[in-house]
Amino acid sequence: MRELGYVEGRDYGFEVRYAEGDFGRIPQLTEELIRLKPDVFVSGTMAGVLAAKKLTDTIPIVSLVLTDPVGFGVAASQARPGGNVTGVLLTVEDLPSKLLTLAHELLPGARKIGLLVNPTNPIQLRFRGSLETAAATLGDESIVNEVRSRDDLHPAFRRFARDGAKIVVLPQDAMFLNERKRIALFAIAERLPTIFGFHENVDDGGLMSYGTDLRENWHRVATFIDKILKGTKPGDLPMEFPTKLQLVINLATAQALGLAIPPTVLARADEVIE
Repeated sequence: MRELGYVEGRDYGFEVRYAEGDFGRIPQLTEELIRLKPDVFVSGTMAGVLAAKKLTDTIPIVSLVLTDPVGFGVAASQARPGGNVTGVLLTVEDLPSKLLTLAHELLPGARKIGLLVNPTNPIQLRFRGSLETAAATLGDESIVNEVRSRDDLHPAFRRFARDGAKIVVLPQDAMFLNERKRIALFAIAERLPTIFGFHENVDDGGLMSYGTDLRENWHRVATFIDKILKGTKPGDLPMEFPTKLQLVINLATAQALGLAIPPTVLARADEVIE
C-alpha cells in the first residue's frame, strides 16, 4: 500500500483477526469484522471468503487464495466475477499432478503416497479429489489421513509410517502453515519426506515445496484494494492467476532423512536451503 501512495493511519487502517489455523473460529471472526462495515474485507483463507459472502453482498471481498470461486458460487466467472468477490487465485490447474511428479522424481520407486487432509478447510476436498485422481493415473496407492486439529498431526504421521507411505504430500492449508515447525519435526521423526504447497513450510524444516508465493499474492492484493477504494466495483475486476510458482528444497532436511536430491530436481529449484 505504501508503494501505491497510501499512508497507514492517514489514508487507511487495519482491523485484524487471526484464526491461527483453526477453521472453526473463522465464522465468528469474520462476523466480528463484517459488523465493523469495512470498506474492503480481505481474507487469507477461502473459508473466510465463504463466511463473509454469507454475511454481505455489498462489502467488497478480496482474497489472495481464491480456489474454485465459480464452483463455490462466489463468482460468475474468473474473468467477470460479477459479485462482490475478487482477488488472486491460490493455485493452477495441474498443481496436484505436478506435486506427484516431483514425488516420483525424488523417489522413483515410491508407489505409496501419503496425503494429509484437513476436512475443516473447504478447499481441501477439492485438493484431495485432484490428488487422488492424479495418483490413480500414475498407478500410485493413496494413503489418506485426515487431521482436524493440531493434536491430530503426530498420530497421522505415525499412521503414515505404519502403513508404508514413502512420501507425504500436504496441500495448501492454513493449519499446515501455522504448525509447520511441528509438522517438520514429526515427519523427520518418522523418516518421511514431505512435499508442501507453501515454501514457508520448507523454510521451517519441510523437505520440498512447489506452489504459489504467498508474499507475491499479498503484494498483488494491494492493487485490487487500491482500485476498489478509487471506485471500481469488485465484480468488474477479473480474478488473476498466480504468476510466480516456486520450487524450494531444504538440503539440510534431505541430509537428515538420508536422501540425495537428484541433480535434475536441484537444477530447477528456485531456492535451495542449506
